[in-house]
Amino acid sequence: MIELSHLHKKFGQRPAVNDLTLTVPRGEVFGLLGHNGAGKSTTIGMMLGQVWPTGGEVKVCGYDVTTHRAKALQKVGAIFEAPAFYDYLSGRRNLEILSHYTAPPSKERIREVVDWVGLTGREQTPVKTYSHGMRARLALAQALLPQPELLILDEPGSGLDPEGIAEMRQTILRLHRELGLTILLSSHLLTEVEQLCTRIAVLHHGEKVFDGAIADVKAAHGRVALRTKDFARATVFLRQAGLISGSEGTEFILLNDGATIAEITRALVEAGHPVDGIWTREQTLEDFYLELVKSAPTAPKHN
Repeated sequence: MIELSHLHKKFGQRPAVNDLTLTVPRGEVFGLLGHNGAGKSTTIGMMLGQVWPTGGEVKVCGYDVTTHRAKALQKVGAIFEAPAFYDYLSGRRNLEILSHYTAPPSKERIREVVDWVGLTGREQTPVKTYSHGMRARLALAQALLPQPELLILDEPGSGLDPEGIAEMRQTILRLHRELGLTILLSSHLLTEVEQLCTRIAVLHHGEKVFDGAIADVKAAHGRVALRTKDFARATVFLRQAGLISGSEGTEFILLNDGATIAEITRALVEAGHPVDGIWTREQTLEDFYLELVKSAPTAPKHN
């Protein structure tokens, strides 16, 4: 659904996106992560034809956005930047007006998307009376009007309270499950990305530093929690025995390739190190992300 090939974007001499190659297959919920200024919004802007690339290729739904923008975006719905509404008009009237910039939908379609996002019963009231969560749902309804196959959501949970975030998560999951939409999600809410996405890419200073499955992230490369009387002494023994490559803090050990928890436990007990507890510790997306950006290269210099 999305194919970016050696994509570049400079603003003056400042590189915002540098040699980005990325693929989002049909039917996937894909997360695009990165700190403020990492290039996420610039990348999404290029996908939507609102930012012109300096170099490379952007294909959406099989069409090059720079040469066939209308065809590329015909089946795309998006929430990009802060949605703007006419506060004095009803939610329904906003949808009618905003949709006229493209192809006006039927009354039935408007009623359908209002129901999908949970605004039934409030669609006739002025938007100025809407909560932040309701405005977010109205923005999602607008994105759904063209009956998209691809949904691009830039920070859909921004500013929402915990209840609103949970509601937005359930709505996105339902859209993916019941309508089969391909969804690209950009968000700072790592716990939400972890629950929603099957695969992620991480941008850092405009460059891709990771692209892979959430399941691989959680594998945590042999990270094991160990509780023993003398952690420091036990880790020295395990390192000398060739079973671990190192430790983190006073709780985690990093297993060498091929080493098992059973083997670690047996070696410790036989050497007189009591084991109070030992278990595989699943890495969170937040753990992975923070470690990744900490070790990533600093921003490239420019003239």
